[in-house]
Order: sequence, then structure tokens, then C-alpha cells
Amino acid sequence: MSVKVWVAVAAALLAVLLVPPLLTPGADSGEGSQVRALRVLVPNAPGGGYDITARTAAKAMEDADLLRNAEVFNLPGAGGTVGLGRTVGERGNGKLIMSMGLGVVGAVYTNKSPNSLLDTTPIAKLIEEPDIVVVAKDSPYTSMQQLVDAWKANPGTVTVGGGSAPGGPDHLAPMLIAKAVGLPPKTVNYIPFDGGGELLASVLGGKVAFGVSGVGEYRDQIQAGTLRVLAVTSKDRIEGVDAPTLQQSGVDVEFTNWRGIVAPPGISPTDKAKLVEVFQNLQKTPQWKEALQRNGWTDAFAPGDEFRTFLENENKRVATVLKDLGLA
Repeated sequence: MSVKVWVAVAAALLAVLLVPPLLTPGADSGEGSQVRALRVLVPNAPGGGYDITARTAAKAMEDADLLRNAEVFNLPGAGGTVGLGRTVGERGNGKLIMSMGLGVVGAVYTNKSPNSLLDTTPIAKLIEEPDIVVVAKDSPYTSMQQLVDAWKANPGTVTVGGGSAPGGPDHLAPMLIAKAVGLPPKTVNYIPFDGGGELLASVLGGKVAFGVSGVGEYRDQIQAGTLRVLAVTSKDRIEGVDAPTLQQSGVDVEFTNWRGIVAPPGISPTDKAKLVEVFQNLQKTPQWKEALQRNGWTDAFAPGDEFRTFLENENKRVATVLKDLGLA
């Protein structure tokens, strides 16, 4: 081999050794406060609430020049606890975050997960969102009262689908509704789906009598008239959704879901500060403000340690609710 070829090979090897990988822990630690790239893990199937939240936030950050590149990928399974296990296993990786919410809190209990959200590094609580009770446009149920009457008459045959595993928001909401109208929660025939995207096909196809999911997941179908909303779980009516609240329908339940972002355990203080800062900056962008309005989300931002305190309280609350309903 000639001297020139040896020099070229040596130079190429040197370049490989000197250029750090893009997505390894600490890769951009010398670049000031800007986050260069992130991998965003979504622990349920495409089309679900975590998925929509993650992709919406990632696009808003890229469009606002807060982030150069975001790779969103799905790792569904066991109500989000498969993704949680992967996140906990990525200890020290400051370039990975996970989109999550109330559903993962409940799934930890119902799936007896060895990992808890308290094993992660909480970055930010982002939004709150009410659930909706929906049926297909050709459903025989045109009001919440009609649905409740049929449900009480034959609890086992009036099936309800939700976009979360037992213990998640789409499971807790109908269980609380059942309890409020005098139905024992254990009689409810609940069919779980891995996200609102999978649930939608079953609601439209009449495979479940009604569905419970987040309003942001079904905005397009509601506006197109393929879904009918019987009630919303929030305290007040939702702008753009022609449906009463549960309380206005005679069902004494008020329920709100939430979503946020966590990172693996053991990340550096510098990486944690960068991640918290990028989501703090996201709140100020017109792109994110427009997304909140478009999806019917309520801004519920809580950064870092404040979010950790919230998670600790939610863990206790969900455990109590599941126990009270006889589900844990």
C-alpha cells in the first residue's frame, strides 16, 4: 500500500474517533444551553394521546428553532410500562425523553411493573385535557341519559373501550361514571386499546358501544361528523364541541387527564437543566400556543422538581382510587 493511501486511511480513522456520536449522553455538553437533538419515546401506538403530544411538541420546538432535530418513535406495550422500562434502562442518557401521562401511573400498578415513574427524571408536566364519551354517528345513543339507562339495564353487554390500559385515564373515567350512576365498577365490560388511534376503529365499527378518550385525539372525526360526543368529563363545556358536561347530564363526575415528559434516571445536572429549559421556552412560542388551542389542551406547565412532587402525589392518588374501586 502506498504512503498516500496509508495517510488517507489514518486520517479517516482519526476523524471517526474524534467526532462524537449524535445521540449519546453528554454529546452536546459544550454547546451552551441549546439542545441539539433528542429521541422522543412514545410508549403507546401511533395516534394516541402520548403520540400526538410528543409529535406536536417536537414539531413546535423545531419550528421555533429550540431544537435542531427530534426523532419520535413508538414503543407500545403493557399500558406504557414497556416504554417506561426502556427509559429507566437508559440511565444517564440525556438525549432520550419519554412522553407520558396519567395512564402510565395507573399501568404501573395494574401491570405490577418493576419500574415506577419515580425512577425517572421528571422534566415537565405539559398539559391537561378532558376525556370525552363518544359513539359512532349511527349509534342508537343520542344522549348520555340514554346510554346510562341501557348500561344499567345490561352492564355486561354495553361494552366500553378506552385508549389506555386498566388504571389509565380512559379506564378510570368510565369506572368513576359507573360508580356515580350506581353500577359496581367490577361489572363494567371495559376493553383496553393501546392508544386512541386503535380505539377509534372499534368505535366507528360498532365493536364497542361507546368509547372514552382525550378530546384532542378525535377533533377531526368530531368535526367531520363521524363521531358523536355524548358528554365531556371536564368542569366546563369544551369550545367547539357540542356536548354537555357529565354533571350537566346528571352524572356527578369531573375528571381531567394530564401529560408530561420524563427522562432516564442518572442524567447529568447540565442535561436536566437543558431539557427543562427547552420545555420552558416552548411555552412561550406561538407554535405551542396555537397547538394548545387547536387540540383543546389546557396549559398545565410544571417544570422539574415541581413535576416530581406532582408525580409523587399522583402515585398516591391513583393507588387510592384503584383501591376504592376494587381494582387494585
